[in-house]
Amino acid sequence: MKLVIIESPYAGDILRNKAYAQAALRHSLSLGEAPIASHLLYTQILNDSIEKERAEGIEAGLSWMRVANLVAFYLDLGMSRGMQNAYETAIIYQIRIEKRIIPSFEEAIAYERSRTDLLR
Repeated sequence: MKLVIIESPYAGDILRNKAYAQAALRHSLSLGEAPIASHLLYTQILNDSIEKERAEGIEAGLSWMRVANLVAFYLDLGMSRGMQNAYETAIIYQIRIEKRIIPSFEEAIAYERSRTDLLR
């Protein structure tokens, strides 16, 4: 399996963006990949509104580029500043980059939200 870093927006409409990132993970898995979305992982234990913790999470996420085969940028919701930073870092590390969209992404977001609601 290819090791794939998932990049998608997080800040702003966090509930929608989390559901979108989950849909991106599901899409990547459907392609036979082993994805990681550090912005979903590290925001569970770090406070994204505290600059020091945000920077720590970003640094940890970008460290995965040392072992990843690919960085997939999911662009249905646009490119955030954090995604732009990851894009520039991927270029420096000379890692393969793919720009992706999720077919029927609004439906995928609705599905992920409903799954999350069931788990509460």
